[in-house]
Amino acid sequence: MNQSTIRLPAPNQRGEMPLETAITRRRSIRNFTPELITLSQLSQILWATQGVIANSGGFRTAPSAGATYPLDLFMVCGANSVDPIKAGVYRYIVDSHSLIRHLEGDVRRELARAALGQDCIYEAPVDIVICAEYERTTIRYGTRGEKYVHMEVGHTAQNLYLQATALGLGTVVIGAFHDEQVREVLKLEKRCKPLYIMPVGKPS
Repeated sequence: MNQSTIRLPAPNQRGEMPLETAITRRRSIRNFTPELITLSQLSQILWATQGVIANSGGFRTAPSAGATYPLDLFMVCGANSVDPIKAGVYRYIVDSHSLIRHLEGDVRRELARAALGQDCIYEAPVDIVICAEYERTTIRYGTRGEKYVHMEVGHTAQNLYLQATALGLGTVVIGAFHDEQVREVLKLEKRCKPLYIMPVGKPS
């Protein structure tokens, strides 16, 4: 598999778990087994969080003020986290439902240190880091757009929670971290602001 660009399997838009069941079972999970995540599970997680809905004209799975879509997803994994993806940081490309390698190597421990030493970040096979480019929204709505961005990250995080639950996986939203340290660990551009880190894995 070309590790620079990874095409993800098509997402399943007809899940087996009822929404009401996923809502009832949703919990914040901080303890994970080392069991890897399949490429299909990762595909489903990324699509549910920020993917494009089929036959929608480009609309995504989470609402966005004015369809400005300020959020970007980065997937951080280790060497034995997602079969057959190598350790690294990958950016989710929404339009093509694919991943592009952003950075080589396993940086989960460094990411955990930037998040006040929260062990679940390096114990989980995968971390989804949700970032924002505020300007995509504020250029239309001014400073009010910052609030809209914060609303949107809540929508996407809940989608991730519910999809993980439906797949038999777990996650937790982490907002306690040093922004600049996270940006340095992930080598993010200055305009790309981290808002959430969400470890994903099999609950232990």
